[in-house]
Amino acid sequence: MIDPRAIVAAGAQLAADVEVGPFSLIGPDVVIGAGSWIGPHVVLKGHTTLGRDNQIFQFSSIGEAPQDKKYAGEPTRLVIGDRNVIREYCTISCGTAADEGLTRIGDDNLFMAYTHVAHDCVIGNQVIMVNLAQIAGHVQIGDWVILSGYCGVHQYCKIGAHAFIAHYAAVTRDVPPYVMVVGNPAVPHSINSEGLKRRGFSADQIRNLRNAYRILYRSDLPLAAAMEQIGELAATQPELKPFVDFIAVGSDRSLIR
Repeated sequence: MIDPRAIVAAGAQLAADVEVGPFSLIGPDVVIGAGSWIGPHVVLKGHTTLGRDNQIFQFSSIGEAPQDKKYAGEPTRLVIGDRNVIREYCTISCGTAADEGLTRIGDDNLFMAYTHVAHDCVIGNQVIMVNLAQIAGHVQIGDWVILSGYCGVHQYCKIGAHAFIAHYAAVTRDVPPYVMVVGNPAVPHSINSEGLKRRGFSADQIRNLRNAYRILYRSDLPLAAAMEQIGELAATQPELKPFVDFIAVGSDRSLIR
């Protein structure tokens, strides 16, 4: 299952059915789970662990040293879950000692061509990064987020579950769950209603989320007063709880508003 033209270092741990294409390079501290496919001309380095059934296409660089001038060769890690698809020319870096020393990616994500995930990022499940979407270091992205083509996310930003980042958007502050943002710098546009419909949210739930969005972004209330109203509604509208919890945690970058 390993092409004879590939280079697999002693110490690398590959499940018996892993396929490796020609001219790929796999380092000594790499672990690859069952059912995974590594295409031609792929570089897998560092203390990198891949789960099951991942696909990595040609010319991707996964687990390489972070693009951080403070990095001094510490044995930091990259952990990738199951069933991720990583397309051509993607770059995903390991972590740095300035954070937890770990870049972590969940399950069932799609990284289209030329996407970049920097050091110490945390990405959930079912995320789509469209061609040339780029995220800087220490970014956190929740489940089911879509980052459209050519968008960029500033370091330390957080993006909540089911959010939608429009093409060419420049995200410099935190984006709550369910919210669509557009522009440079990115500003709130609406609830990601179409995405929520596709994921089975009911008309009532979407209506409740739209109402919460209006309270936060269209009522001219101070943030604390808006969140007090939304918190009261969340007692009987549980779909609002992720919205409330996300904002309650606080932010390094401040909330997009």
